[in-house]
Parts: sequence; structure tokens; C-alpha cells
Amino acid sequence: MGSITLATGQEVVVRRSARARRMILRVSRRDGQAVLTLPPGATEAEGARFVQSRADWLGRAVASMPAPAVVAHGARLPVDGTPLVITPAALRLPRIEGEALLVPAGREPGPVLAAWLRERARTVLEPACTAHARRLPSGVRKLTGISLRDTRSRWGSCTAQGKLMFNWRLAMAPPAVLDYVAAHEVAHLARMDHSPAFWAVVAHLCPEHEGSRAWLRRHGPALQAWRFRRD
Repeated sequence: MGSITLATGQEVVVRRSARARRMILRVSRRDGQAVLTLPPGATEAEGARFVQSRADWLGRAVASMPAPAVVAHGARLPVDGTPLVITPAALRLPRIEGEALLVPAGREPGPVLAAWLRERARTVLEPACTAHARRLPSGVRKLTGISLRDTRSRWGSCTAQGKLMFNWRLAMAPPAVLDYVAAHEVAHLARMDHSPAFWAVVAHLCPEHEGSRAWLRRHGPALQAWRFRRD
């Protein structure tokens, strides 16, 4: 893995992928890092020319990324879409009290809250997925499992084996957004694409999904910008 540095000083990490069919330039929602993916056979010189041709877009994309936010005492971390002040207290597990998010005193709040948000997301997403899956027509893939991860590029995924994966950072979003993402991934049990037929399934499962999609497009990068561990 190498890198390309533009005249502006912007560094672009270069990665190779055996599955890539074309050159892809992306900016990470987590840390604003620009990444160029090269397909088999493409040279770094070709990659450098491609990046240079997209320099203006890259500059705008990096500038639009929210600044990283560190999970620390006094910070306002969103939970269920509502910012709460992280406050140390004499307790063992995090708890919400009014506008405060109480965390165990004497412990780094980042890892503690990451684990807490993960379980909070699970308690919402598992029953939501089960309920949505029951509304699918017979003959489609069965829901076989749900997992939670901290992914940079997606909020959820569905495998051909019926296993769903979700980003636990969704616990910071309003409950309606979690329900939409659950419906979206469950809909892939019926349609493994994003065709009109797929979106018809999503609309059947979650009629108000458009508002949640818009919320995630607008506020998703800010959720990804939170850092739960000090590097």
C-alpha cells in the first residue's frame, strides 16, 4: 500500500483490490482520509493521473467532512438522535439521566460507550429485523443471523446466506433511522440489488423510509466522525 501526494499537500492512500473493476476514489467518512482503489493491472502512474483529474472534487469532498469529535467528559454525544452531555458518575454502567449521559468515573468513556452503544443498537435492531422478516413473502431467503460492527463505508449489509450486519453507530441516530436500515437489509433477503422491485419491498416494510434515508445522508458523516479510542 502506497500513497500519492497532490500539490495541495493532500495525501491519497493507494490500495489494490483483486475485485475492483475500475479505479475508485473515495473519502472516508470516519477520518477524512482519501483512498484510491486500483484494479488489477492498473499502475500507480495511472492512478496518480486519475487522482489529479479529480483534484477539485477531492478538495471539496475533504473540506465537507465534519471535524473528528473525541468521546470525552463534557462532550455532547448523540444517542437516539439527541445530544447528551457525557458526565462521570459513581456507577458501573452508562445511564441516561435527563440531558446527561452518565459514565463510570475513573474509566475512559470512549471504549465504555462504544460497548454500550453496540448493545443498545442490538436491542433495537434484532427485534426490528425479526418483525420485518415476518412480513416478507414466502420463498425468500431466511434471516439466519445478525452481527454488529464498526464499519467505515456502510451502515448495513446482507449476505447470500441471510446474515445481516449493522454498524453499531446507528445507536446514535433516531430510532426511525434504525428501523429503516433494518428494513433495508431485510429487504435484501428478497432482492439482492437496488432495483425498483427492491425499493418496493423497502416501502412495504418501512413506508416512511425516505425521511430516514435523507437523515442518514445528511448526518451520517457526523456519526462516523466520533472517535471512541484515543490514537
